[in-house]
Amino acid sequence: MSAEHSAPAVRDARVGDDRADGRDETPAERADRNWNEVLQELRVLQTGTQILTGFLLALAFQPAFGDLSTGQRSIYLGLVVLSALSSIIALAPVALHRVLFQQGAKPAVVRYGHVALITALTTVSVLLVGVVAFVFDVVLGGSAFWWALIPLAVLILALWLVAPAVIRARLRTNGTRT
Repeated sequence: MSAEHSAPAVRDARVGDDRADGRDETPAERADRNWNEVLQELRVLQTGTQILTGFLLALAFQPAFGDLSTGQRSIYLGLVVLSALSSIIALAPVALHRVLFQQGAKPAVVRYGHVALITALTTVSVLLVGVVAFVFDVVLGGSAFWWALIPLAVLILALWLVAPAVIRARLRTNGTRT
């Protein structure tokens, strides 16, 4: 078993290290590392959200947009609002960090960033599934909306919730943690 996955029995060697996790870092260094990880994840998420937002906003200016039914227009507007909401949530940790810059609040900013990231992932997953289902509805009509929505939703649940839960359960069973 690698050192990264084994649980050390004693505190790490560095003075000020408050965890036996093999990382040999102070709480401030841990907060900096965790903040950098949150930022990287937010960057990836924000890029995808921006692409979806651009796609959605461009649709309204296409000639065929006038052919949408009232229900399709309602779904479209709901997706536009969800897209804006996803962007706002994903940017919230960056705004909080800027407001609290050099105030010694990095651990709180990291916790806030974690919650915002989970929330943003949730909104983006709904947005992603909704956009694909919407396109299927517009292009194919009928039950195509559901044929796109259900498998994608199941796949997201499997990859984003079930797989991590299984891995976490295995880590607990083996007596290790991440």
